[in-house]
Amino acid sequence: MPNKEPAIAGLGITAQGKVYGKTAPQFAAEAVRLATEDAGLALADLDGLLVSGGLTASLGVDLQGVLGLTDLQVLTYMQGYGSTAAQMVQYASMAVQSGMADTIAVVWADDPLKDKSKSSSAAYTKAASAPSGWRGITAANGIYSANTMYALAARRHMHRYGTTQDHFGHIAVAQREWAQLNPIAQFHGTPLTLEEYHASRYIAEPFHLYDCCLVSNGGVAVIVTSLDRARALRQPPVRVLGWAQSHPGRTGIRNDDFGLVSGAASAGPRALKMAGTTLDEIDVVEVYDCYTYTALLTLEDYGFVPKGEGGPALAEPGMLGPGGKLKVNTGGGELSAFYMWGMTPLYEAVVQARGQGGERQVDKHDRVLVSGNGGVLDYHSTLILGTDA
Repeated sequence: MPNKEPAIAGLGITAQGKVYGKTAPQFAAEAVRLATEDAGLALADLDGLLVSGGLTASLGVDLQGVLGLTDLQVLTYMQGYGSTAAQMVQYASMAVQSGMADTIAVVWADDPLKDKSKSSSAAYTKAASAPSGWRGITAANGIYSANTMYALAARRHMHRYGTTQDHFGHIAVAQREWAQLNPIAQFHGTPLTLEEYHASRYIAEPFHLYDCCLVSNGGVAVIVTSLDRARALRQPPVRVLGWAQSHPGRTGIRNDDFGLVSGAASAGPRALKMAGTTLDEIDVVEVYDCYTYTALLTLEDYGFVPKGEGGPALAEPGMLGPGGKLKVNTGGGELSAFYMWGMTPLYEAVVQARGQGGERQVDKHDRVLVSGNGGVLDYHSTLILGTDA
């Protein structure tokens, strides 16, 4: 019988960062074309399309027409914020397993940056309009954006566990070191020291500029098909071994663990169990890092470092960065490479699993964990990817 185990067979990425003159649908179409070409396929080989984008409504299922695709068996637009990319791979994998579709393109794209803009390259630095209604109560106290809500969550972690800005800074510096090995990273060629991190301006205390992710124009796509078919195509197959979701949905709700735990604590063990593997067998970790704090919390919740001890543990010499014990966000992550929501960790995970990371390639890469985070720790998705070994 044919092997319906799902695998990622194609990967496409457009130019990233301050790339002007294209819309999100144009970036998305380019990414899908690049992914199908990467796999050695034609667009006509696709019978499924899953689409997602940023917070604007410019990208939707009409991408099918832009690409000239007909007779699709799976077509939808998805939105789970930063958890969407891994969710789309999960649903595409289930469609392949069930026989609902054979070859599915999964794509995310956005175009938030505008030419000649004076806005910062750090995410969410532009002040948002104060909300009305009951949310105006928190807004009146300065809590009205992703920056301020995550800053509040980070403060909770700092207060409970003694986490410091210096701990966050070590994460920012380590990921910038990885970015120096990634030629497509927006901060490639721009190193960062801990002193420079501390000297950068505040965005929302305790977050400095370099605690916050980038803003990027561009698109990323992957092709999900069966392992049997992937083996006959151009690239090394990347097996989709396990997955899980967890959506706490507690933003704005008073509870005892806001800022102290994320959906990774629940989704991680279930994804590992499905993959038939354990945490100590994970070689590479690609986590959603909209802020340094988010990366720290996620690594704690997966169990790579003890809960509450992530700050000092990750700041230990030899823990993070190239050559470090824990191979985390090996392309520079959203903090130093580019910000494509959950596609940033997914893209790098596929590159590493294929063994195509160049200077930044990790020697052992049989098992790769990928995480996506959305809202303010509201939504979470986990993938376990593997080589065809």
